[in-house]
Amino acid sequence: MSRVVVIGATGHIGTYLVPRLVDGGHEVIAVSRGARGPYHASPQWDAVTRVTADREAEDAEGTFGERVAGLRPEVVIDLICFTRASAQQLVEALRPARPLLVHCGTIWVHGPALRVPVTEDEPRTACGEYGTGKAEIEALLNEEARSGGLPTVVLHPGHISGPGWPVITPAGNLDPATWTALATGQALALPDNGLGVLHHVHADDVAQAFELALSRPAAAGNSFHVVAAQAMNQRGLAAGAARWFGREPVLDFVSWDEFTRRAGPEHAEVTREHTSRSIAASIARARQVLGYAPRYSSLDALHEALAWLAANGQADIGGQPLAAAGPR
Repeated sequence: MSRVVVIGATGHIGTYLVPRLVDGGHEVIAVSRGARGPYHASPQWDAVTRVTADREAEDAEGTFGERVAGLRPEVVIDLICFTRASAQQLVEALRPARPLLVHCGTIWVHGPALRVPVTEDEPRTACGEYGTGKAEIEALLNEEARSGGLPTVVLHPGHISGPGWPVITPAGNLDPATWTALATGQALALPDNGLGVLHHVHADDVAQAFELALSRPAAAGNSFHVVAAQAMNQRGLAAGAARWFGREPVLDFVSWDEFTRRAGPEHAEVTREHTSRSIAASIARARQVLGYAPRYSSLDALHEALAWLAANGQADIGGQPLAAAGPR
């Protein structure tokens, strides 16, 4: 088993990944800002060494990479790297000892989909600061591994969902009013006839892929999509969610101007960012090389998230009972 350093260990993915690694017999060092614990407590965390670090500040000082290298890892799992410069600093510090570096990317390294399902071999057409930054990191890490330097693996999750935080709704944004409409039979406005595609993934399925990457030497130098088995369009997600409440969705297909008026400019822009890409990502490579087998469908992942949001007062479902997840 390996000595594993997890950077960003108490976030969405780390909450599920760290207990998996402990159960797998790994020695785990959890690096985080120390501002919060994991979303869900579990006894495995008692076996974890905690290290508090402010990555942004230490990156600026040029010390973060050496801090991580000083922990003598055999594997580094980096869940919170967003710029090429940050990745470069870590790579240079780790290169002498050559631990495996597994990086969390995003399906947003792809721009608007031209062919579906989108494979990892598609040319990178990222747009926006987040996707562009992740694409630059991916290029750096893959070149590092393929040139005989540090062994690296890049995993690209979709819209990460699960209990403990707001998730992308069937409307393609974070507006909690979407859940209220679907639960109570109110009209839900959707642009583009509700055909915008979203590709969710449960955080535990992402954690599964990171755990698998540790024991798959053939993965080095490659990138992998980590999403649910199937993407869904907005109207499909809305229909599935409404059925949790014994309803068919009341969908109002509107123009973008009308959608912006009803949802508000901020929520409408988030929807536009998601649906303009409409990425349905292939997991064929992850299945073949990593043995990745997602347990949760997109609807399953959203159902768990909504159950937590409703129970914790972050989603108003009008007092309606929430049934088990509907058909996949």
